[in-house]
Amino acid sequence: MATTEHPLPTESLPPSRLRSWMLEGLSDMGRSGGHQGPHAAPQPAHQGQRWWRVMCLTGVDYFSTLGYQPGIAALAAGLLSPVATIVLVIVTLAGALPVYRRVAEESPRGEGSIAMLERLLSFWKGKLFVLTLLGFAATDFLITITLSAADASTHLIENPHLTGVLHDKQMLITLILVALLGAVFLKGFLEAIGVAVVLVGLYLALNVVVVFDGLWHIVTAGHVVTDWSGALTAEHGNVFAMIGVALLVFPKLALGLSGFETGVAVMPHVQGDADDTDERPAGRIRDTKKLLTTAALIMSGFLIATSFITTLLIPEKEFEPGGAANGRALAYLAHTYLGSTFGTVYDVSTIAILWFAGASAMAGLLNLMPRYLPRYGMAPHWARAVRPMVIVFTLVAFLVTWIFDADVDAQGGAYATGVLVLISSAAVAVTTAARKAGQRKRTIAFAVISAVFLYTTVMNVIERPDGVKIGACFIAGIILVSLLSRLARAFELRVTSVTLDAMAERFIRDMASRRIRFIANEPDQRDRAEYRDKIEQIRQDNDIPGEDFVFVEVTVLDPSEFESGLTVRGEVLHGRYRVLTLESSSVPNALAALLLHVRDSTRCTPHIYFEWTEGNPFANFLRFLLFGQGEVAPVTREVLREAEPDRSRRPRVHTG
Repeated sequence: MATTEHPLPTESLPPSRLRSWMLEGLSDMGRSGGHQGPHAAPQPAHQGQRWWRVMCLTGVDYFSTLGYQPGIAALAAGLLSPVATIVLVIVTLAGALPVYRRVAEESPRGEGSIAMLERLLSFWKGKLFVLTLLGFAATDFLITITLSAADASTHLIENPHLTGVLHDKQMLITLILVALLGAVFLKGFLEAIGVAVVLVGLYLALNVVVVFDGLWHIVTAGHVVTDWSGALTAEHGNVFAMIGVALLVFPKLALGLSGFETGVAVMPHVQGDADDTDERPAGRIRDTKKLLTTAALIMSGFLIATSFITTLLIPEKEFEPGGAANGRALAYLAHTYLGSTFGTVYDVSTIAILWFAGASAMAGLLNLMPRYLPRYGMAPHWARAVRPMVIVFTLVAFLVTWIFDADVDAQGGAYATGVLVLISSAAVAVTTAARKAGQRKRTIAFAVISAVFLYTTVMNVIERPDGVKIGACFIAGIILVSLLSRLARAFELRVTSVTLDAMAERFIRDMASRRIRFIANEPDQRDRAEYRDKIEQIRQDNDIPGEDFVFVEVTVLDPSEFESGLTVRGEVLHGRYRVLTLESSSVPNALAALLLHVRDSTRCTPHIYFEWTEGNPFANFLRFLLFGQGEVAPVTREVLREAEPDRSRRPRVHTG
């Protein structure tokens, strides 16, 4: 087989240094498997960073929830917060962790559960389903950025040394933090792993101090535990009632499950074994499982300990909006029991990791969105470049911050909805994968986990419908922009490569010595009469003699795909008719790509002959957009016109 690359045309960039900087690396993205990560080609399977270092990168998102999770748990469950948190930990270790360990195994390039589900549905059903999941993913990651920045500004404003100066500046501070985050990504991000290691190490060490000091105060003041247990028994009666209430309030604690999707998204940066290959990165998969397990165990320990000490040591009224512990329960304990100096150091550490949690979420967005939308034709070509997307996401984060007035509690519902939908979809994906693999016991186990997460998602939506409303806005926005982009790029040449077999090459070489004439034919019976009548029709319509034609027949595989390669095979039918058969996602694009390839390989101008398509032109255009066929002749000519501005070099299109 002879293979020739015919790349999609990219717009010629003027000699603008700013534009060149903004679109840096654009031509290298999306060629083999799509965009792979911010500011970098994918790491070879045996290179990258040690798993514990990458854990810190995803940990700035996961571990930073300690900044606000204890307060959210106290508001949701009150005195029952430690029991409800234990339920959360059980679901984390017995549910989310096994699910994402399987996701890492099934998608070792960081595609995540969305890629697993994409394989289950084809055509437009699959595309719309993926767009819906991308809407919830955008909700999760963008709200992570805005919520974390808002909580960081809360810690800054509530610091005793600064509260008098900054008490009414939360919106401004949050916007500045979001802008600084965008600036980091405009500069570059891979080196930020080292920063993440320092931030996570310092933050966890300070939390260990706060936890042990809190436990010491509880132990030395024995009445605290007695008072709490007495109040708990008086309020809920018995252990079974407590567990029942904890299960009911569990959906409100779902923020403590965040971080797993990001952990899979940064998987391409995990160093594998020396003998890993891109097809079989066994070491990378193993170490990513270590990453997920270690992070889950560390976080589970902290969640239980912090919910216990904050519930027992902080007055309930301080958790309420406007209270000193609202959104900053551990910082409240640090200032109260360890002094203003330590409390300020803790505030600085918390502010830094909350701000950098947005970096982890931004990395997830930049790995996820360009992987799908440009490939579907549902984003401009520049969406494969990192810096323009950083600006887009930063502006959206500004808008979300303004809508929610930089309020942590107001954003909790939307955040939890995004997290739970992604985890539920991951659980369904691994259940399906286990069933296809014939693993009956694992299928049952994952099905139970899926049911738990689906229940949690539904209850969260019922309890906090604002979350699904915000998610619906993201979904509607993504679908609308995607469809408009697909419409705007309808006439773009989108064939990534042309592959001809030996017979097809022979046909083209033979015609190159004469005039190259193709007939576009929609195959029906493919009998002798069909080809004989077609030639006679073309000769009469165009008043040309002879039978020196090659038929071109296109089979549409998946019309919802935007970019695809073109496979061309030659055959001789009925002893005399030469036929090229093509497989592509669009008839006009396939024909245009073939004509341009023939022109470039033979240095001759090919001619192609059509019959007009019967029917309403608008209906035929819709058929082209949705099914890759319809108004073939004029669309083929328009694709050629956009791909080749020079009219003298453009292949000729004839319609009769």
